[in-house]
Amino acid sequence: MPKLTLSVDGGVVERAKRYAAKRGTSVSRMVEQFLDLVARPPEPTEDTPALRKLRGLLGRGGRDDYRRRLVRKYR
Repeated sequence: MPKLTLSVDGGVVERAKRYAAKRGTSVSRMVEQFLDLVARPPEPTEDTPALRKLRGLLGRGGRDDYRRRLVRKYR
């Protein structure tokens, strides 16, 4: 497994070690999990009804059209 060297504030390192110990893991494992999480491609999500409605509104016209609808709706 390749190694990675990081420069981190000493206080952060100590807090991370205590946090990891309380959870029965290592700082290395926590960093690996974090990097894996932020580096992986986003998973497709199911559209919720609200999201589909918003996409439909924005898809039929531009931003100005959407703004006019909102103005009419909230008068």
